[in-house]
Amino acid sequence: MSEARASRLTAANAVTSIRLLVAPALGAAVLCGASAVGGALFALAVASDFADGAVARRRGESTAFGGFLDHASDALFCTCGLAALAASGVLTPLLPVLVALAFAQYALDSNVVDGRVLRASALGRWNGIAYYVMLGVPVVRDALRLGWPGPGLVRLLAAALAISTAISMADRAWAWWRKRG
Repeated sequence: MSEARASRLTAANAVTSIRLLVAPALGAAVLCGASAVGGALFALAVASDFADGAVARRRGESTAFGGFLDHASDALFCTCGLAALAASGVLTPLLPVLVALAFAQYALDSNVVDGRVLRASALGRWNGIAYYVMLGVPVVRDALRLGWPGPGLVRLLAAALAISTAISMADRAWAWWRKRG
């Protein structure tokens, strides 16, 4: 096994990869109306997102690849869950599309292919947190059988997040354009 490959097979990356495995299952749970399963999968994903960085730091496994895997896992998890919510009519279908495009832009703009560390903007960082919140609000609400927040508020928040994501993407594109010339 090559040294580069061995450095990617770490405990921290295994914890991160939980979200890659859980993403399609969450989408299926949302689409099938299995709200308790969806809530449990969401909780597992959030726990893995909190744990992977701590594991990487404690074990000395922090790498550019690990950072990319972490963000890619977040993007896939949120995109799958938000797409399932959009397909169920809970929120605008534009949001999961923008989440996927924003991550692709983020990775390309950061030159992650060259092994560089991802560069986040302040708005992009807050949007990344908001994607989890936006996904979690209806999933947890339904898992706990709560009546709040209602469908109108969820749609409004999702539309606001789609606008914020588009602004963040435009800002990143503008910064890239200025840097080029």
